[in-house]
Amino acid sequence: MVLDLANSYTVPLPKEDSTRNTIDSYRGISISPILSKVFEQCVLTRYSKFLSASPNQFGFKKGSSCGLAIYSVRKVVEHYTNCGSTVNVCLLDLSKAFDKMNHFALYIKLMSRY
Repeated sequence: MVLDLANSYTVPLPKEDSTRNTIDSYRGISISPILSKVFEQCVLTRYSKFLSASPNQFGFKKGSSCGLAIYSVRKVVEHYTNCGSTVNVCLLDLSKAFDKMNHFALYIKLMSRY
């Protein structure tokens, strides 16, 4: 018997604020096999002390949110403007680019860094 823990089933769910019927009106939720979830919890329990995130990361982190990220940016901008400096901000929405990229190539690049 071969277990394929890497496969999941993705279900499109409509976004709450969407009134149009376009591809941007949906978000995907992946349903993974229960065995892969058990395996993930075992790995996280055993190796959690080796896994850490940057304090500058706000997404996908317990106790963090988009609101906290916005608050942090506002405080930094207020600090520099109160000191008489100008602040230039560049914002990029890379969600579409990430959805269309070759994830296997990204994983290979990330693994080659270590």
